[in-house]
Amino acid sequence: MTPSPFSAVRLKPKTDARRIRHGAPWLYSNDLVLDRRTKSLPAGSIVQLEDAGREFLAWAALTPGSKIAIRVLDRDPDAVINAKWVAVRIATAAAMREHMFDAPYYRLVHAEADGLPGVVIDRFGDVAVFQPNAAWADRMQQAFVDALMDGLGIKTVIINGTGRARTLEGLEDLRTVAAGPAPDGPIPVPMNGATYMADLMGGQKTGLFYDQRPNHAFAQSLCRGARVLDVFSHVGGFGLAALAGGAQSALAVDGSADALALAQDGASAMGMADRFDTRKGDAFETLQALAQEQQTFDVVICDPPAFAPNKQALEAGLRAYERIARLAAPLVAPGGYMALCSCSHAAEIGKFRAASMRGIGRAGRKAQILHTGFAGADHPTHPSLAESGYLKAIFVRLMD
Repeated sequence: MTPSPFSAVRLKPKTDARRIRHGAPWLYSNDLVLDRRTKSLPAGSIVQLEDAGREFLAWAALTPGSKIAIRVLDRDPDAVINAKWVAVRIATAAAMREHMFDAPYYRLVHAEADGLPGVVIDRFGDVAVFQPNAAWADRMQQAFVDALMDGLGIKTVIINGTGRARTLEGLEDLRTVAAGPAPDGPIPVPMNGATYMADLMGGQKTGLFYDQRPNHAFAQSLCRGARVLDVFSHVGGFGLAALAGGAQSALAVDGSADALALAQDGASAMGMADRFDTRKGDAFETLQALAQEQQTFDVVICDPPAFAPNKQALEAGLRAYERIARLAAPLVAPGGYMALCSCSHAAEIGKFRAASMRGIGRAGRKAQILHTGFAGADHPTHPSLAESGYLKAIFVRLMD
C-alpha cells in the first residue's frame, strides 16, 4: 500500500483487533490511543485505523470527542473514501430495495447495516430524506445529495439532521431542503394497501416509520371485521393498515394532534374516514379511561416510543412495557388479539416478551403467543451490531 496522507489511529495494546477484523463497526474512545495530535483532528476526519502493531485494519471516521470515536467505513486498504465511494454504497443499497419493492417507498439506507455508519435515508417516491447522524457524513453532505440525485433520479433531497444522535457527535440540529423543490404539503405514501400522509418537513424523524411494514401486514390478518384500537398511532400506523385489511373500525390514540390530523387525512384518502376515529391524549391515561368507560376491542395494538433507549434506562423501560400490557389487556374482548411493540434496542426480545407477559398476567388474562415480528428487510440487521435489530412486535391471543 502506498503511503497515505491520512492520519493513523492505533488501538491500545490490550484492545482485541479481532473485533474489527470480524466485522465490528464501532470502537469506543477508550479502545484507542488518542494523543494530542489525534484529539485535535476535526470531527468526522477520515483516518487509517491500525492495530497496536501498526498493521492496517480499516479506513474509518474519527470523532475524538464522541464516546463512539471510530466508525469503520471500509476494510479494503486500497479504498478511497470520496464521493464515488458514497455513490457506490448508495447504489448497492438501492439495488436491494428495488429488487424487493414494487414502488420506491422504503428505507433506502439503514446506517451500519448498509455500510454507511450513522446515515439514514428514507425514500418517498421522488423525494429522499437524509439524516447525517455522524460527523463524517455531515462533512460529506454534498456527496450524498449528488449520489441521490444523479444516481437514483431523486428530485428533492431533504436533510433532517435532528435528534440525540447528532448531539452526541457534537453536531447542531439541521432541517433544510438541500436540493430540488420543497414539498408543498404532506406526501401520500402507499403501504400494505393503506395510504399514509408523511410530513417530510415537520414530522417526527423522516416523516414516516417504514420499519413496521411487515407487522402491519400480519396485523391485517387479525383485523378482518374487527373493532381495532391503535395506541401510539402516530400518523395512522396500525389503524390505517387494519382498515385496509378489512377492519370494521379503528380508533387511533396519540398525544400529537398534528399526527392524528395526518392519520385522519390518510383515512380520508383511503375513502374510509367514516370507519376511523381519533382520540388525543396520554396513552396510559387514555387506556385507563377506556377501561372505565367499559369499552372493548377485538384487536388492541400498542406501538410506543423507545422506553429503554439505552442500558441505563432498561429497568424503567421494562416496567413501562409491563404497565402498557397490563392496561391494554382488559380492553381486549374475550378471544381477541393484542400486539405489543418495542423499538428499544436495549430491551432485547426475551426481556421485552417477559415484561409483556407479566403485564398480561397481572391484568388477569391468559395469552398464547401467535407471532413475533421484526423490522422489514429494508431495515437490515448488522450481524455485529445488536442495536441495528431494535424493533420487535409480539402478537398474542387472549384466551379468556
